[in-house]
Amino acid sequence: MNWLTSIFGTKQEKEPIDPMKKYLIACLGNIGAEYVNTRHNIGFKVADHIAKQEGASFETVKLGTLAEVKIKGKTVFLLKPNTYMNLSGKAIKFWLDKENIPLENLLVVTDDLNIPFGTIRIKGKGSDGGHNGLKNTQQVLNTGDYARFRFGISDDFKKGRQVDYVLGEWDEEEKAKLPERLDMAAEAVKSFVLSGLANTMSSYNGK
Repeated sequence: MNWLTSIFGTKQEKEPIDPMKKYLIACLGNIGAEYVNTRHNIGFKVADHIAKQEGASFETVKLGTLAEVKIKGKTVFLLKPNTYMNLSGKAIKFWLDKENIPLENLLVVTDDLNIPFGTIRIKGKGSDGGHNGLKNTQQVLNTGDYARFRFGISDDFKKGRQVDYVLGEWDEEEKAKLPERLDMAAEAVKSFVLSGLANTMSSYNGK
């Protein structure tokens, strides 16, 4: 090591990122071509929309695909787990631990039958609400104290047809409205990163 290297370090060295400036946006869905345009996969759609806006691409990684974006000095990891919905927590915990991301900087994006189509509801903690992805995440993290972003898909189905509805594709009216709703969802996610949970809930809940 020469005197220049000893003073300035090598070019390969990278400054470690402050964990408080790192965020994991875990967007839930099911892998496979048959699920791409289903209501249950709105989490993946939100992740794809943000990545496209930010000019980022997804890479296949352990337990999912991941895109890294920078938003005003914050490092944001967009995760699409490949574990299928029922084991989402495994991928979420792995990437929280690997990137040393604090639990308060986690946002889990899911669909929700109990909310009108396209409506946003963000909470800092709560129950799984019967959602298998949230249920597994709570089991694996051993807490329900993490932020979750629910995207309404409504409950416009006949009795006994819930599974078909959730795993069904958007109707034509929903497809027409989806781009604007995805824009709003992306805004809300970025607000979580830049303005915090409380401000984001106040600004976007019910929109």
